[in-house]
Amino acid sequence: MVERETMEFDVVIVGAGPAGLSAAIRLAQQAQKNEQELMICVVEKGSEVGAHILSGAVFETRALDELLPDWQAMGAPISTAVSHDDIYWFNNESKATAIPHFAVPKTFHNTGNYIVSMGNVCRWLATQAEQLGVEIFPGFSAHSLIIEEGTVKGIITGDMGLDKEGQQKDSFMPGMELRAKYTLFAEGCRGHLGKELIRTFNLDNGKSPQHYGLGIKEIWQVESDVHQQGKVVHGTGWPLDATTQGGAFMYHSEDNQVVVGLIVDLNYTNPHLSPFDEFQRMKHHPVFAQVLTKGKRIAYGARAIAKGGLNSLPTMHFPGGLLIGCDAGTLNFAKIKGNHTAMKSGMIAADVVCQALKSGAANTDLFEFATAFKTSWLFEELHSSRNFGPAMHKFGKVLGGAYNMVDQNLFGGKLPFNLRDDIADHTTLVHKDKAAKKEYSKPDGKLSFDKLSSVFLSNTNHEESQPCHLTLKDQHIPISVNLALYDEPAQRYCPAGVYEIQTIEQQDTLVINAQNCIHCKTCDIKDPKQNITWVTPEGAGGPNYPNM
Repeated sequence: MVERETMEFDVVIVGAGPAGLSAAIRLAQQAQKNEQELMICVVEKGSEVGAHILSGAVFETRALDELLPDWQAMGAPISTAVSHDDIYWFNNESKATAIPHFAVPKTFHNTGNYIVSMGNVCRWLATQAEQLGVEIFPGFSAHSLIIEEGTVKGIITGDMGLDKEGQQKDSFMPGMELRAKYTLFAEGCRGHLGKELIRTFNLDNGKSPQHYGLGIKEIWQVESDVHQQGKVVHGTGWPLDATTQGGAFMYHSEDNQVVVGLIVDLNYTNPHLSPFDEFQRMKHHPVFAQVLTKGKRIAYGARAIAKGGLNSLPTMHFPGGLLIGCDAGTLNFAKIKGNHTAMKSGMIAADVVCQALKSGAANTDLFEFATAFKTSWLFEELHSSRNFGPAMHKFGKVLGGAYNMVDQNLFGGKLPFNLRDDIADHTTLVHKDKAAKKEYSKPDGKLSFDKLSSVFLSNTNHEESQPCHLTLKDQHIPISVNLALYDEPAQRYCPAGVYEIQTIEQQDTLVINAQNCIHCKTCDIKDPKQNITWVTPEGAGGPNYPNM
């Protein structure tokens, strides 16, 4: 049995994203106010804070205004105010219809918001946390839970220096036990420990299954004559077909850069569909091509987003800790925004934990969180948009969009209906012989590109000799089921070329190129038999996004 070093804290926070860092800052602020001495630790699997952060991002400052009211004077990297919105229906590969603002849900309007790099915002938040005495450990993955007598007591960080068979190399370093009176889980969408907590404590009982989208994003350096700083473009329709939902975006940030991307809902039905290749097609549309032509692509990344909203939100408290941010699913898909909601969930969690610690409690079930959450503006916001996703899934893009426009613009999200979508995303694929084949053009190297050159721009790296972090519950399912029935969709839904079908010794074989993995979690979500489980690789492995 491996002997592990143990470190004790008052609070351990898993993940240095918006939720985790906001919780850490708020805890430290409250401790100062109450003259408490709290030991607060944040563990982050990326090589540095921000390395694994990928978000659109048009940022609403509501939570930040509460957390750090002087953020502008403090030098927050938030300076590009949204100047105006353009919203389109993409009719086909060459035509788009501008949609007037009165005809779209008001949640899409971005007056008062900012175009930001959320990675850089998190780096700045980490600096603020450290100045308040918070300890942040980048490069350490939270590998497993410490559960004793039905209560979460902390986490164990991942071992370092194991070979592919799991044997110790000369460089072996065992992970540490980080024990805490309370542990907050802020891993982001489809966190692997969050997933285990939901299952262990039955936190999703009575809830709709969580729903997801895959967001693919690039940053381009463009010519100054086509750059309009502060401009926000959203659209839906082509290149996605009538049965596939999602939307495109392009944000004009500072320094003649634009952010361009596509979100594809992971409830799509056609196993031949490739979200990555749909995105490459999308950039050839004149709305995007007129900006990107003569430009240079400088960054690429992808990440799943949890978009089920309030109907899919699990119970966020359990003995010894809390689920916060996108680990629980607090994103408001009606706004296509989750940063401000994640931050607020972390702040609520901090207030509840701080009060519990002040009273001398430890490792209890923080039932008080449910009350604090339900009386917050976060609950109000999620409640008002609870029907947005289900309406789109049930009624389609046109009728669903019309319902949401009426619900949001005329009734403020207060129509007396509760729509549910109880069909899990991984169950929606039809058999390959019942779906239309998809033919994707070869990338031109100017506007469209292949997966491997894209992964190169994500600065992804993993220690090669380590156990594969993409595990199969049953080695036979990829060929006997997924290839036979669905032409193994992992080849296409993965935006990083991780999964390939190769003929080895005259047999079809699934090859997993784990070195390419950019930690989007799509395989863990969309595999039709839920046969793929994403676990943490060695700490610091994965993408190294400079400013996503």
